[in-house]
Amino acid sequence: MSLRTPAALLSADNRRMLAKLVVVALAMFGFGYALVPMYRAICDALGINVLTLSEQRGGNWSGAAPSAANTQVDATRSITVEFDTNARGPWYFKPAVRSLQVHPGELTTVMYEFRNVQNRTMAAQAIPSYAPGQAGPYFHKLQCFCFNEYTLAPGEGRQWPVVFFIDPKLPRSVTTITLSYTFFEVGGKTPAAPAAAAAT
Repeated sequence: MSLRTPAALLSADNRRMLAKLVVVALAMFGFGYALVPMYRAICDALGINVLTLSEQRGGNWSGAAPSAANTQVDATRSITVEFDTNARGPWYFKPAVRSLQVHPGELTTVMYEFRNVQNRTMAAQAIPSYAPGQAGPYFHKLQCFCFNEYTLAPGEGRQWPVVFFIDPKLPRSVTTITLSYTFFEVGGKTPAAPAAAAAT
């Protein structure tokens, strides 16, 4: 019986490891090659035809795809959304519209205007509330100035959007929702008032 030397054992181990690495590399290459047909099949199955649309345009994707109808919109009912603003301080704050009609599931944008009419810099934040209260969990904001605090210089004005949709699961008994914002100065983050203003 012949014993294999340590060098021969090491060489055999290296060959086995090399064979395994080659198999793994080939498997990874094959999987990457199969991703395009898999992606196409998944898109076709889910109705997401971005790849097909790009091919129909000769591969020149302009980004201006025709807008497909949103199947999540419940066009059989309308909700009146009223917009209310309250300012806890001497500044200007109002929505571009006071109310509008939306369908549940419909994406809607409303602009708000805010202006610091004081002669000092201020930091402020808005807090939303809903009426009736049961509508709150169904009112989904995708973009809102209420997510952040803002610092505004004296006389500075800004416009902010609120992008929202109402969940179609909103109870049918709710036909009107009031979205109310209270804008208040954030304590401890605002520079002190000028001495002349404080004296008056």
